This record gives sequence, structure tokens and C-alpha cells, in this order.
Amino acid sequence: MASVVQDVIHLPNCETYTFHSVSAFTMFFYFWDTMGRPQVKQNDTNTIIPQVPSLEGCFTTEFIHFVSSQYEFHKLSKGTIYNTTRAIERPYMELIERIITTKAHWALGPFNPLSMQNTGSHHHPAMEWLDKQEERSVLYVSFGTTTCFSEEQIKEVASGLENSKVKFLWVVRDADKGDVFNNDEGGGVAKIPKGFEERVKGVGLVVRDWAPQLEILAHPSTGGFMSHCGWNSCMESISMGVPIAAWPMHSDQPRNRVLVTDVLKVGIVVKEWEHRDELVTMLELENAVRRLMTTEEGDEMRERALKLKNAIHEAADEGGVSRVEFDDFIAHVTR
Repeated sequence: MASVVQDVIHLPNCETYTFHSVSAFTMFFYFWDTMGRPQVKQNDTNTIIPQVPSLEGCFTTEFIHFVSSQYEFHKLSKGTIYNTTRAIERPYMELIERIITTKAHWALGPFNPLSMQNTGSHHHPAMEWLDKQEERSVLYVSFGTTTCFSEEQIKEVASGLENSKVKFLWVVRDADKGDVFNNDEGGGVAKIPKGFEERVKGVGLVVRDWAPQLEILAHPSTGGFMSHCGWNSCMESISMGVPIAAWPMHSDQPRNRVLVTDVLKVGIVVKEWEHRDELVTMLELENAVRRLMTTEEGDEMRERALKLKNAIHEAADEGGVSRVEFDDFIAHVTR
């Protein structure tokens, strides 16, 4: 909301900075598309510029108009901050810097804690249940607060999880009543099939309402995350070393999916964006769960995710790329 702070620059010794809460990967493609996809000089021949989904269907018309109305005010900011780290997105930060040279860019993320000690959430039923499970054996399933499934789709998810025989922790919440993508006349109320929880007792746990997501992802029993690929969830999962079964719903999520599965190679696709209006069947879900949790391919993704976790943590240490970047930002604002 750049318009809110447009007058700050007229105050003595004040500056404004733009914050992007999505990935550098997604922002690069947004900038690149806006500029007509100009030729980009690449110093790093290993940088990947893959095909990404178009933005069709990702945003409501109202949201696009709002973002467009804010664009003119971004020229007043002194620089841009991203919720990412060069430890995993260096190529895309550098691509942004090559096409937008008028401002400074800082990757200061991840903004989620990297250590989960003494958080006070360990007595949550989900954590107590995870304590009893084998290492890396549980699939965590959560689609955020702005996702609403039809009753038919919830039944397919439930059947797919049950048939997979994989242990799971499924967070089922009613969708945010402000969800502009929710066309369900039922008001976004999640309905679990009758008898489901009894049938999966001992194998799966259903949690209603809030759950400590970061603590769940950090738990040693968690081996995978079925996610809508919102960037916060992606960063939390990657920084905890957990691969992702990607099921994008809207916004930046379809392009985040490409980063997770095709570039970083720490995830599989549950549903391609071009099939967003189609039902994901229980068989498709069962196969995706087993692929991530019970195959050699899934094990390799867990190893890659662990390496990214270690890289993120090392980057935050003294002398690491994230610490150096943060120090550079502090030096800039206190110059």
C-alpha cells in the first residue's frame, strides 16, 4: 500500500522502502513481463528462466486494479526488501538487479524463526501426536486460511489420504469469510466425511482451527508438506528442510510451484495450474502422497530440502550471505 506512505518522504530524515512478501522468482517474472520480457544479460550460465504459468485466473480484477493504482507510488521508495535469501534465490535476485537498476534490492528473509526451541506450543495436541510417530513419516496437510474446497473435493482429499496408508496430520479450517475466491454458497465451512476420523485413527490426525505450522514443519516426524504454495508456507517448509506436494490455488502460488518443483527440485505437483477448475481425484491424491512419502524420489527430495535448510541457516550465521545483506541494509538506512 505505497500510497499510504507517499508523504513520508517530505518528513526530515525519512525514507520509504517497498516490501515484497513473495519470492524473488515470482517478482522477477512480474517485473520481466511488465517490461515486455527484455533480453537479460546473465553472468551465471546456470541461471534457469523456466516457463511459468500466465497470471490468468491468479488474481481478481479488483486486486489487479488496486495493485496498478499503487504502482506509481513505488518510485518514491529508496529500495526494495524481499522475504527470501540469496542462499536459495540468488539467481533471481541478481536477475531483478539487472533489469531494475534504479533501486537497491535486499533479500532479508526468511522472516520466520529458524529455531523452534521453547516456543510454548509443544503441548498442542498436534505436537503431542507427532512425538509418537517415526522420523520423517508424517505428511502435513494444510492449505492456509484463504482456501475453500467444495464438499466433493474434501471427500476426495480424505479418501486419497486414507487410501495412501501414509501417516498424516491434516489441518482443516473453515475458509476466511473474506476469501474473494470462495464461490461456495455454504460459506466456506469445511465438512469432513462422516466416520473418516474413526477409520484413520492411529494413522492420521485431523486438527480443526489453528495449528502451530512452523513447529509442525520443524518436528523430526514431519517428512512432507501438502501445501497451496503461499510464499510464507514455502519459506517455512524449505527453512525446516521439508519437501512440498504443491497444490497452488491462486495469487503467486502457481509460480511459486514452479520454483519449488522445477528449480529447487524439492517438491512434486499435485495439480497443474491449467487444470485448476478440475476436481483432483482420490487416486491422484493417493499417488501424489505415496510419491512424496514412500519412494526413492521422495527421499532424494528430502535430502535436497535438508541441504537447502542447512544453506539457509549457514547464511544467517556471522559472515553468511543473509547476515552480510542485513548488515548492508542497516548501514544504508543509518548512513
